[in-house]
Amino acid sequence: MRLVDSKKLFELQNKPSNIRNICIVAHVDHGKTTLADSLISSNGIISQRMSGKLRYMDSRPDEQERGITMKSSSIALYHALDSNEYLVNLIDSPGHIDFSSEVSTAVRLCDGAIVVVDVVEGVCPQTKLVLKQAYSENIKPVLVLNKIDRLIVEMRMTALDAYVHITQVLEQVNAVTGELFASEVLENEENTIDKQQVNLPSKEDQNLYDWTSALEDADDSNLYFSPDQGNVVFASAIDGWGFTTHTFAKLFSDKLGVKEELLKKVLWGDFYLNSKTKRFMKGAQEKAKKPLFVQVVFDNLWNIYETIILRNDKQEVPGICEKLGIKLTTRDLRHTDARVQLQSLMMQWLPLSQTVLNMVCSKLPSPKEILPEKVEKLMCSRIRDFDSYLDETKILKDDFLACDSSNNRPLIIFVSKMFSVERSSLPENKPKALTAEEMALRREKARQMREELKNSVNTDAISMSKETDSPEEKCTEDEKGKEEKEEQSETTFIAFARIFSGKVRKGDKVYVLGPKHDPSKILSTADFKVDFSKKLKDLQSDEHITCAEIKSLYILMGRELEEIDEAVSGNIIGIGGLEDHILKTAILSSSLACPAFSEIQYAAVPILRVAIEPTCPSQLPQLVKGLRLLNQSDSCVQVLLQETGEHVLVTAGEVHLQRCLEDLKIYAKIPLTVSEPIVPFKETIVDPPKMDMANEEIDSQNIDKGNDTEQDPVVTIYTNNKQSRIKIRARPLPNEITELLDRSSDLLKAISQHIKYLQGISNENIETKFTDLQINGKSNLSDRMLKLIEAFITELENICTKLGPEWQDIVKQIWSVGPRNCGPNLLLNQTEDYSTKYLHHEKILKEDSRFEYEGSFVNGFQLATLAGPLCEEPMMGVAFCVEEWTLDKSENDETHSFGLSGQIMSAVKEGCRRAFQLQPQRLMAAMYSCDIVVDQKVLVASAVPMAFLCAHLTLARTGRKTSWRNVSLDPKGLRIH
Repeated sequence: MRLVDSKKLFELQNKPSNIRNICIVAHVDHGKTTLADSLISSNGIISQRMSGKLRYMDSRPDEQERGITMKSSSIALYHALDSNEYLVNLIDSPGHIDFSSEVSTAVRLCDGAIVVVDVVEGVCPQTKLVLKQAYSENIKPVLVLNKIDRLIVEMRMTALDAYVHITQVLEQVNAVTGELFASEVLENEENTIDKQQVNLPSKEDQNLYDWTSALEDADDSNLYFSPDQGNVVFASAIDGWGFTTHTFAKLFSDKLGVKEELLKKVLWGDFYLNSKTKRFMKGAQEKAKKPLFVQVVFDNLWNIYETIILRNDKQEVPGICEKLGIKLTTRDLRHTDARVQLQSLMMQWLPLSQTVLNMVCSKLPSPKEILPEKVEKLMCSRIRDFDSYLDETKILKDDFLACDSSNNRPLIIFVSKMFSVERSSLPENKPKALTAEEMALRREKARQMREELKNSVNTDAISMSKETDSPEEKCTEDEKGKEEKEEQSETTFIAFARIFSGKVRKGDKVYVLGPKHDPSKILSTADFKVDFSKKLKDLQSDEHITCAEIKSLYILMGRELEEIDEAVSGNIIGIGGLEDHILKTAILSSSLACPAFSEIQYAAVPILRVAIEPTCPSQLPQLVKGLRLLNQSDSCVQVLLQETGEHVLVTAGEVHLQRCLEDLKIYAKIPLTVSEPIVPFKETIVDPPKMDMANEEIDSQNIDKGNDTEQDPVVTIYTNNKQSRIKIRARPLPNEITELLDRSSDLLKAISQHIKYLQGISNENIETKFTDLQINGKSNLSDRMLKLIEAFITELENICTKLGPEWQDIVKQIWSVGPRNCGPNLLLNQTEDYSTKYLHHEKILKEDSRFEYEGSFVNGFQLATLAGPLCEEPMMGVAFCVEEWTLDKSENDETHSFGLSGQIMSAVKEGCRRAFQLQPQRLMAAMYSCDIVVDQKVLVASAVPMAFLCAHLTLARTGRKTSWRNVSLDPKGLRIH
């Protein structure tokens, strides 16, 4: 029975200081959902006996079948601590690598995180990943060391061995946290040095700097997980118990005759109890003494497990209960399953839900305590500085920090994702319970109808009239019933959102700001107006604002929704009626000055793709509709339409693909034909080989080369009207430059967008275009952007210096990068009479008639690198050197110059593809990184290396994943095979 109703939760929503927005993150199968069940049982939503078995937060059938979480879901919980009432918005997130995007969307909405670690498996790859995600979002974590029961029952460790093992696991977690902390400190210190060097005169001794001082001065007192600080819980979620050192300090302070505060400090660490002096001493390891934590905590815990589970001594159970002050029911005492007895005992002695929720409410921050650093990270991307915004936007930082719901505060809501629900499951569509008055009225109507039937004289006529009228009535009723069923079976979308400022009510009209919204451009535009009639599908490529009405608001309760009329800042809510305005993420605000939040960083990149078509070709419209709904409901999936008309679905892995296909069948409601999954390739070129297949030098072979003619690698191509001539050569990029371009994709994309903005499309003549857009002047980039560009140039120059003289001037020659203006391919300008300025924005250029067609030239390069000649896959590690570009445009002859821009684009694309084919071509395949976890009993010296090798070969060829514990794909780790 539910202990707290929705009215109480709504009251707590109005107290942001007593709200805790948290998520549970961990590696797969480390016990997140079991822990969530235990926390949910504290509110009476599910039974304590069913926690861990019901998996309440896994509402999907495939989640229940596989036993893993695939979708992050939220639930509002009530908790009381020290006469204070708290509202805990708990988000359970997946642990599988394929669904790490769900973790990213959950972490963005939270202020704290519960990191769960299996003490047997220790720190796994996904554990490191979720710690990094939590740290990058500036949220405070607490730690739950789960499955301690496995150390007793499965591993059969002694209490002392288990203590040493858990200490090592804790050190591993803190090592990951410390590494993240050190990297951030050094990065911030570098930015500080750069700012100081701008104001200080240059000196020779400024080149020397002691980097260790930054780490020594940084405050890391509250950074690490330490049991004596109360941010670590020792638990067994499956058995329903958990405790902190503070829990046992409170229990044993009276028995040991020690103050509770003192016992909190010495209960964890290298302390032991001197039996003679009855004092706590340090140096338990040196003197071979049993640590105090083992004496007080683990010995008692081990005795209970050995008595009930290992020996199954039922006669000792009443004695243990009497010592602990616990009363078990007669049913539990007589139960044949020892595990049930243990769970009943431990849940009363050390309740897990109470321990974890106490730690959450006392250690994790409220929405009122949001950090200024987190606000700036939300408002700015990694390559943009907060100072570059206008004053109207900077003022909003105070609204974020205030977390106030007053009427004078602007409304700011971030939508992290859209999730689908059946329309029939919405609260407003569910049948409501009848009141006593409504039931009495229905009884009266039924009595009157019975009396009319009794008083009717001609019952046969009445029956005949009913028979004649019944077919029509039945038809109309059937049609109405079908329409109602179709409406109820339709899928609707709810926005998964958090309110950062202001108050939202049903019926409010708000601005929906897309992910590419830039308030600086909007505020600088005079007489800017928003078309209220437009929806997302009606927007142009440069439009990112719509206006929507809030149709419904919900409290998220796991599998259910509770409808509310308003919500205030600091809460995580669901919002209905936005499916026509939001694709994946967006900002809802009452102010156009609010910027789009920084892009959510996804750990897994969609790379596994399949082609989809309907079994019946006439059902193609239903497939298109289903793909649109799938694209909106999943934050990681990509839906592509190839030039051949083929619909392609790109997912993060095989498990993610299977879930997407199941969802697509529900959305489209048609049978589908799905191709075999493949992993995309990359196309590249290499230097001409000097060794043949038998590792013999080609030059030393006795071959008649008299008839062989070397083919010129330079391609000369003309436009159709012969007005332009282009010479292009393709060269393989060194691996160092390719890796640098791959790492700097965000920076390169921002540079390309800025150049497009400066060279924006205009109908005016070319002279006024140069004047208005400052193409020959210094660009107005932010200081942070300029520093990042300088650092990129410096690193690229250092790499080129080591490579040789043929790459010395590459920085000055860069014209563009591709594909999509951020890829690992270069367009180099090696012409003698034409100048470009990609990285050097302060460079002054002379006016040239070819400036008008520079965008078309670059677009041709982008198209060529996006789809190579081998298998229409993107290129990687290729440099296209433009050695000549001439333009002989006759001003009087308009017939031949018509469409010259398109002709140049086509010519450049064709020239790049031909130059690519003149070099030795290769296909690059993605490399999989596998972690195989097996039991020690089945570990055979020769079996594991062979299995690992076979796995790599199979995965690289088919793109399929195995059913091992964790198989992750690194899309950046591309190698030639």
